[in-house]
Amino acid sequence: MPIRLDKIPSPALRPEPPRAWLWFSLLVLFLLLGIGGGVMFSDEASLQRPAEFWFPAIGIPFLGWCVLGFGRLLFHVGEHSAADGWDEAREKDMSLRVRQGRRSQQVLVASLYTALRAPGEPPTQQLDKLLDGVTPLKSQPSRQGGTISRHTLLSSGSDGDSRRTLLRILKSVLADLAPMLAQLSDDQPLALLLEIDTGLPEEQWRRVWRRAWRESGIRQSSTSLEVGGLAALDHWLDHRVRDQALLLVVALQFAPQQPEGTAEVAVGLLFGNRLTQATLPPIAYLHRPEQERKPTTDDLFYATRQALDWVPVDAKSIEQVWRVGIDSQRQADIASVMTGVPMGSTKPGVCNLDASLGFPGCASPWMAIAAATQTVQRGTGPHFIFSGRDATDGLWGTVLMPVVVNELKTTR
Repeated sequence: MPIRLDKIPSPALRPEPPRAWLWFSLLVLFLLLGIGGGVMFSDEASLQRPAEFWFPAIGIPFLGWCVLGFGRLLFHVGEHSAADGWDEAREKDMSLRVRQGRRSQQVLVASLYTALRAPGEPPTQQLDKLLDGVTPLKSQPSRQGGTISRHTLLSSGSDGDSRRTLLRILKSVLADLAPMLAQLSDDQPLALLLEIDTGLPEEQWRRVWRRAWRESGIRQSSTSLEVGGLAALDHWLDHRVRDQALLLVVALQFAPQQPEGTAEVAVGLLFGNRLTQATLPPIAYLHRPEQERKPTTDDLFYATRQALDWVPVDAKSIEQVWRVGIDSQRQADIASVMTGVPMGSTKPGVCNLDASLGFPGCASPWMAIAAATQTVQRGTGPHFIFSGRDATDGLWGTVLMPVVVNELKTTR
């Protein structure tokens, strides 16, 4: 559930102290009324005895004024106590929300396959091309056949069979994850987030997935997650941050039905909880993602600022910005936000994955996280990621921090 600090109620209004001039005027009024009443209702004999006249004429009004003033003072103290209680509860609520908002996940493994990576090629060459803006986007036939369209394709086998190609890709992703999982016990629980967008019939690709998993050598069993996208990570940080399970994400866009402007991408990510996972060394920390509520510049600005505040990190320390899965109509909003939240002490590197590879669909956020993680392994500083999944989905902002930088900020 999104954590909105701007929805926390305001501090309590402090009661104004009793006004001295008002109470002095009230005392004078009480005394005048007492003297006037004494004169009107006293007989001549009482007027000849000052003690019998002045005590009730002055003493009773003064005593009434004191009782009324004491009651007003008690009411003022009560209002202050109520305001103190409200502010104390508010501070506890804010502190709890901030601690919850600043949770993060360890990134343990990141695997990424795009059209820029040939079979058997190390991921470093693909990353160099991504950072240099090399684009393999071109007009070519799709896997589904039909008209020529501009898109990118993952490397196919010699026969070009889609199911064999999909099997090879999935086996490659799982092969990158298997060595890290081999260091864990067989009973280590895994939560699997499987996001596959393909034009192949579901029965076919699920059969291919089961075979790839069976042949991967991964010994641990897995349970599936129902929530998809970065909302799954947000939900995990809220409800399963103390869980012993690791979060395994496999996301893939392959042979989409409408290939125009799309990218075939395969991603594998393994996340661990910072409170429970101490066996595997993390590569980086992925902090809580923040989603805009409405597709407006103001909402995107708030989400960006909040994502940065969750770390916390100075926006000027961001070295690389990633943009992926973003509709062309929102590019102006991204530019406005980056101007309003100046990132980097100088101009940071900006990598637009949509422009270089095409739209990656459901794999969009995971693709950027994987690319950013591999870049962090080279010793870079913090990264910021703008991502979306489709034109109707609100954009997300999240920060990926190197391990060393994050630990230094945590110990301060």
